[in-house]
Amino acid sequence: MTATRKAHFGVTVPQIKRTWEESSAAAREFESLGFDSIWVNDHLYGPQSPQIPILEAWSAVSALAAITERVEIGTLVTPAGMRNPAHLGKVIATADEIAGGRVIPGLGGGWMEREFTDFGMPFLSTRERLRQLEETVVLLKRMWSEEEPVTYEGTHVRVENLVCEPKPPRTPPILIGGAGERVTLRIAAQHADIYNNLAGHHSNLARKVEVLREHCADIGRDPAEIRVSQQCLVTIAPDEASAAPMIERAQKIFGGHLGDPTGPLALSGSPERIRDQIAANREAGCDMFVIEFFGRDTREPARLFAEKVLPYV
Repeated sequence: MTATRKAHFGVTVPQIKRTWEESSAAAREFESLGFDSIWVNDHLYGPQSPQIPILEAWSAVSALAAITERVEIGTLVTPAGMRNPAHLGKVIATADEIAGGRVIPGLGGGWMEREFTDFGMPFLSTRERLRQLEETVVLLKRMWSEEEPVTYEGTHVRVENLVCEPKPPRTPPILIGGAGERVTLRIAAQHADIYNNLAGHHSNLARKVEVLREHCADIGRDPAEIRVSQQCLVTIAPDEASAAPMIERAQKIFGGHLGDPTGPLALSGSPERIRDQIAANREAGCDMFVIEFFGRDTREPARLFAEKVLPYV
């Protein structure tokens, strides 16, 4: 099950209770430090309250595309039903044009009802949101690749004679994120270029990889075609003694939402400890890491990670 690709390390850009100046400065530094990608969360409201300020994801992706040169830029993740799917496809194509072919659209089913309903979109049952997700992926792939106008008749996604020009410079690799083994992982097996395991299920990474491979076997797809990504909280300090109180604070603040910082695969501790944990994650089948650094100014831990971890993994 050990991952064989070169490891890919992405970093989430601060966007909650942050100004654009703070977000853009962090993104530029993450790129200069040598990270492979930068990521934004796609929420219309702050996760704890609608009153919490948050920068809108696809506006931020386009802006980040304009101020960076090398890093890929993704969303973790865009709820498929939160926007008109055809319009979303056009937005992504334009963002990728600005980026010169560096965008990774991350898609999922969504979970925060008011992000849908307050913005005029229906919040369907879990089953139907996942059907909506699959239909959206089908539409996006067609509108980015087919030269003729696209007509598509799904249960939730319908278009007639849809044109998307210009096409993205590359066919954007689609990431599908989630933890549901019966449906979400089947959709990933069928359609994804990247599967992302949620931080809250980090300890179950090996199980998710196993289920993904089972779905691939069922449909006759080579699982090696799908990159496995892990969303993860990284709590890093120069040594174990200084990391311990940080890990304790992270556990209290996040309460499991971003995984257990003391879990068996957690990236917590000294650089040496984190290098060992990266190896354990790779043994579980993951070769891509989307990192949320713990700290008010996430550039500080990113510098330590870039200096003491990246050259050795």
